[in-house]
Order: sequence, then C-alpha cells, then structure tokens
Amino acid sequence: MINDPIKTFVTVVELKKFSHTAEELYLANTDVNSQIGRLEQELDAKLFNNPSNSSSHLELTLAGEIYYKYAKQIINLQDKAREEIKNLTNMVTGSLRVGGSYTIGEYILPFAVTEFAAHYPGVEIETSIANTEEIIQAVRRNQLDVALVEGEVNHTDIQIHSIMEDEIILVVPNQHPLAKLPIATSEHLQDQVWILRESGSGTRAFSDKLIKEWGINVRKSYVFGSGQAVKQAVIAGLGIALVSRWIVRKELNAKELKSLRIKGKRLTRSFYLIEPKNQEANEVTEAFTEQLLGQDLITSWRKLTKKGIDL
Repeated sequence: MINDPIKTFVTVVELKKFSHTAEELYLANTDVNSQIGRLEQELDAKLFNNPSNSSSHLELTLAGEIYYKYAKQIINLQDKAREEIKNLTNMVTGSLRVGGSYTIGEYILPFAVTEFAAHYPGVEIETSIANTEEIIQAVRRNQLDVALVEGEVNHTDIQIHSIMEDEIILVVPNQHPLAKLPIATSEHLQDQVWILRESGSGTRAFSDKLIKEWGINVRKSYVFGSGQAVKQAVIAGLGIALVSRWIVRKELNAKELKSLRIKGKRLTRSFYLIEPKNQEANEVTEAFTEQLLGQDLITSWRKLTKKGIDL
C-alpha cells in the first residue's frame, strides 16, 4: 500500500481516474481521496476541477498543472537519491580487467564500461583490445577477468554467455559495379577482390566460412589487422568485404560506401561474454557480468549516443 500523496497525485493525473489509481497503488478509493485532499489542504489550492471517483474525464486546475510538473521532478529526484544511497551503502570497489575483440571492443565495450562506471565509480577499470583468439587466450591465462568477443569459442575451460546478435553485411565501394545492384547473389560475388581481417579474427573466421559454403572463388585478397582498416580499404576502392554493421553505420549514413543485401540470406552471429569457468569470480567481476547479462545493449547504446557520447 502506497502512503505517498505526491506519488498518488501523479498516478491520478496519468491514469485519469481515482478508481484506477486505487487499483494501481493497492489503495481503497477513500485513501486516494484522502491523500489528494491532504495535498490540496497543504497547498491551499484545488488540484482537480471535478475530483469524482466516477468521472470519466478528470481535469487539472491551473494549480494542478503547475504542481504536476514539480511533482514529477520530486519523484525523479527521490529515485536518484535512493539509487545514490544504495550505491553508497553497497559500494563495490576493486579493479576489473576487461577485454574485447576488435569489433565489439571498439564499438560495444566503451559504452558497456561507461554504464558500469556510472553505477560503480569506485572500481578501477583496465581494458584490452585484440583479435578474438588473442582475447580468448588472455582469459584462459587469467590475464583478463572477463571479455566480450565475436566468433566461435570452443574451449571447455571458458564459460560463455550470448549477449546480443550482430548483423554482418556486404559492403562495396561506391564506384564498384556491384554498387549498382539492388540485391546481390552468390554468383555476383565470384572472382572479386576481397578485403579480409587477419587470421584469429572472429570476422575473418565468419568470412572464410561463408566464402567456403557459397563456393566463391576469390580472385585476390588483401588482409588488414582491424575493422577500421578494412572499412577504409573498401572506401578507397580496393575491394569488397563482409563486416559488422556496427563498424560502418556512420559511413553508410554519410554514403561513403554501399551495403548490399544478399538474396535469400540474412547474416548474423552472436556477441559473447566470456570468463574463466573454474575461477571464483570476485565481487567486481560478478557485478560487471550481471549488468551486461541484465541489460539491452542496443538500448543502452542509443541512450548514450542521445547524450552526445560518440561510441
């Protein structure tokens, strides 16, 4: 049962009925009336024009409109205060060594760390970025507490959690003959020049697997050690590539290169959180893991970019 006249008032305004508010807050109708009456007495002003339980159209007075604006702010501040006090009384301190393979490390890890640091300011965080295989081996050697990777992880001593889906797309230079096509088939990809990541990269493993499955003949290939370099090579006109949509979202918006759909195929893979299986996790690692597994990373990324944080 809620005994908070401010919250009750805001709920009445948003649900537009006293009876609905009573149901929502597990109150009797008389309790809702009583709490609104106390507020009006304290403010020495009427908040509603027709405060009837049976009213189908509840209207705020001018005083009610003013008070609603500030009541929302009061509730938000109360929530923030409770959160800060909770963090103060349950302070997690220590250090965290977190790694990421290049794609997820450069485009996902920064905002995951930003979100974590906001909740746990007492934790010192050190990040490492390398290709998937190097990050996996660092976790196995206990050089990292936890890591985010793309690509297959086939080690029995590593615990794996899928955290989100990644879309792989085909990108081509704007001046490339394929750029004129509305949609590509596997036949269109024969005898092309490909830009590939280095061996050990999750993106390279994904590209190699598809090229083999589709029976594609690669006329020539160039290998680069990062997604950023692959992207720039495609923009420069060197060849075509399969990349995560994450790494080219800005360039696609700016029309610096072209993405092509492949007929009958939507290419996806999983991003994973990995940690040593047989090592007892400390409080910091557990907090980081719980936050990642409990949040929608896409939503978090959009929230941070709206705040002007460029990730």
